[in-house]
Amino acid sequence: MSNNNWTHHFGEKNFSWSNATMVTKGMAPYGIVALGEIERIGMKLIARGNDPTDKEAWYQEWCAMADHVAKLGNEAEAKGRKLTAGDYFMRAGYYYYTGERMVYPGELKSSIYAKALKYFNKGFPIRYPHFERVNVPYENTTLPAYFVKAQGVSGPAPTVVVFDGLDNCKEMSSLFCGLEFSRRGYNTLAIDGPGQGEALRTQKIPSRWDYEVPGKAAFDYVAGRKEVDKDQVAIMGYSFGGYCAPRIAALDPRYAGGIAFGAMWWDMHAWLVRSQEQMKKGAIATSHFQVPWVFGVPDLDFNKAVGLMEKFTLEGIAEQVKTPFLVMHGKDDGIIPPEEAELLYNKLGSKKKTLKIFDNIEGGAEHCQVDDRQAGVNYMADWLAENVFTAKA
Repeated sequence: MSNNNWTHHFGEKNFSWSNATMVTKGMAPYGIVALGEIERIGMKLIARGNDPTDKEAWYQEWCAMADHVAKLGNEAEAKGRKLTAGDYFMRAGYYYYTGERMVYPGELKSSIYAKALKYFNKGFPIRYPHFERVNVPYENTTLPAYFVKAQGVSGPAPTVVVFDGLDNCKEMSSLFCGLEFSRRGYNTLAIDGPGQGEALRTQKIPSRWDYEVPGKAAFDYVAGRKEVDKDQVAIMGYSFGGYCAPRIAALDPRYAGGIAFGAMWWDMHAWLVRSQEQMKKGAIATSHFQVPWVFGVPDLDFNKAVGLMEKFTLEGIAEQVKTPFLVMHGKDDGIIPPEEAELLYNKLGSKKKTLKIFDNIEGGAEHCQVDDRQAGVNYMADWLAENVFTAKA
């Protein structure tokens, strides 16, 4: 496999770097990254040995580019070139976020994320002023989110609540979901749930097996907004969110429909047990520390994380889903095989359910259609229009 292959930038043996880079490239249609800058980062990483265990090389090169782009943004801002500055700020934020991904939890990781958030918070109000940053009440605190309003709708509109995966954030989903759904007349609540994005990194809120709890909090929030038709709210989760969304749809019947944008391992406990050595070598997308960190395991003890994962199951839960549900997956998904999507689909109790497997001819064959995110989001939007967000009589 060529190192210049779009989806395997660093070759098949360095899957963790290739996958993280592909995810970053996948944001190009939304103006948040530049492919030329990513190519330059990749060239430097290959020159430094292309070693997935070299975490310093990874964050140093991504952060060096982020520093460079942030400097250009600050210079543009000083000259009164606001929109140009906003573009640079968005790119800086995302490069810092990508660089942070491989860094072990601690002071360095926190400082890199603080820069990512700083530049996201500078860039979003400039480039996407219609995105409303909100705080969703949750237990004794709040969860950070973006609310993206439907375009051209005067009254209450259908709404999609979107939860992230293990490595993703609301700054991503608010763009690739929010922009497309908005132009189709749907609101989007892109939310960092427990164990995700800002909620984990800044507020130290770990993930939880009973994700119907934050799912309920999200519904309560959107149902209280005048822009939302509370009878037409769908739940969507991508990557690890492919576990969260079916659970929420099953246990909170107020949601009118659901989408697993990429299925998750049916038996996550077994996956963790057999994958830990691959994680250490960088042979799969998830770092060895990621799961214990996301789930708040003391001292990042991997063995304790394995035990905790026994609670994360959809067995007996997926069967309770009664609303229309879509399971989307990629035939060439290098993280979760398509058989897992088929299993979830077969277990779902919905009478109206759809399984969509994208192949490499149609495009979108990678994990969560990151190689053609627009194709995946367009399919979801069309499915929602035809199966969930029906016109009221």
